[in-house]
Amino acid sequence: MPIIKVQKRGQITLPVRLRAKAGIVEGDALEARLERGKITLAPAVVLDRQVAESLEDYRKGRFYGPFDTHEEFTASIKANLKKRAKARR
Repeated sequence: MPIIKVQKRGQITLPVRLRAKAGIVEGDALEARLERGKITLAPAVVLDRQVAESLEDYRKGRFYGPFDTHEEFTASIKANLKKRAKARR
């Protein structure tokens, strides 16, 4: 278990491995709680980051559809899988 030192202004640095395991990236907000004498940190806006990434994909045209039926949706997926397979060759 890594030891984390509290700096002058109460700042701490979370080790890279710990951030990676928790899925925390630069710019994420963390929610801090005091529970039974222990401080716990949890990502507060993971969903917001995913929504922002999705919106960016949409703005850049990286989306499919809309589809009127599930058959159209399935055909689109199959066609795109074929394109990716050809691109890898």
